Amino acid sequence: MPVAALPLLLTALSGSIYGALSARGIEAFWLMKLHTGNFGAVNLQPYDSTLLGVLTLFVAVSGLGLLLAPWTGRKPIP
Repeated sequence: MPVAALPLLLTALSGSIYGALSARGIEAFWLMKLHTGNFGAVNLQPYDSTLLGVLTLFVAVSGLGLLLAPWTGRKPIP
């Protein structure tokens, strides 16, 4: 499910871009807030690690199911 991958991509991209900008001496603290789940009015920081862990497992298991679908004889759900 692509929607489950969006928070993982947001975390990876914001962390990478923040690291690249910090190496050049550019301070972009707002990227670190996004990276840790603080979206202004919606603060998911207390749940961010748990949410990302569960979503990582979900994406991995669903990808494994798609990979093994041809051998089990089942058709993947579109």
